[in-house]
Amino acid sequence: MVRHTVVGKRRHLEQSGFAYVWALMLVLIMGIYLAQVGEAWHNRIQRNKEAELMRVGNEIRLAIKQYSEQQSAGGAQYPKRMEDLVQDPRVPFPRHYLRKAYKDPMTGEDWLYIGGPGGGFMGVQSKSNAKPLKTDNFPEEYANFKDAKSYQDWRFAHWPNQGTGRTR
Repeated sequence: MVRHTVVGKRRHLEQSGFAYVWALMLVLIMGIYLAQVGEAWHNRIQRNKEAELMRVGNEIRLAIKQYSEQQSAGGAQYPKRMEDLVQDPRVPFPRHYLRKAYKDPMTGEDWLYIGGPGGGFMGVQSKSNAKPLKTDNFPEEYANFKDAKSYQDWRFAHWPNQGTGRTR
């Protein structure tokens, strides 16, 4: 009878060790899976931010183009700040080029401005130093984004004396 209890305890200890190994394997597999899900989720968020950067950046570029093409008393001018594109300060009546003063989608902060002739700014670029995921299939006016090392290389500008609005 004593022998039966010792064998039973040994089997119980071996089984609990086996269950412990299975539990560790399960935790390991779940950790690997969750790491992959986290990376995929991060890439999805970054791709959405990239798409928003392209949309908003192009919208700002077109607004700057319209703003600079509107003749004022002093000739062609560029906006001094983003709010000038929301409400043109050069005229006493409402003239809007943007619905709101957009922030940089990559950082959530203000943009870096590309200085324009005669003061003001002729374009914007992101403050983010992150490497873009998108490296191909850009619209023609942004073909040079293909070689970008960071989002700061994505410049959305209306360059003077270039009717197409191509970026440099």
